[in-house]
Amino acid sequence: MKIRGNGSTKQVWINEELLSPEPSQKVVNHSTDGFNWGYGGSGPSQMALAICLLLYPKQRALHEYQDFKREVISNLPIDQDFEIEIDETKLS
Repeated sequence: MKIRGNGSTKQVWINEELLSPEPSQKVVNHSTDGFNWGYGGSGPSQMALAICLLLYPKQRALHEYQDFKREVISNLPIDQDFEIEIDETKLS
């Protein structure tokens, strides 16, 4: 899975498809401002939850997303564009 983010707009694409924060905000609304990365706050939590909801059933996503935020999302370059590949088979 390719994840790409724009540091100025805070938009995120998964495999070149724009990821909306709205579905994840209906599950847990960490950030009304949407996504962010590069630290451990509310925007990164929203982003991690949105990605985990694509990968897992809802209950598992809720169990996994904070670890995913700590291990991946918070380590991305803050306020910068990024592009990473995630091997879904190696996620916990």
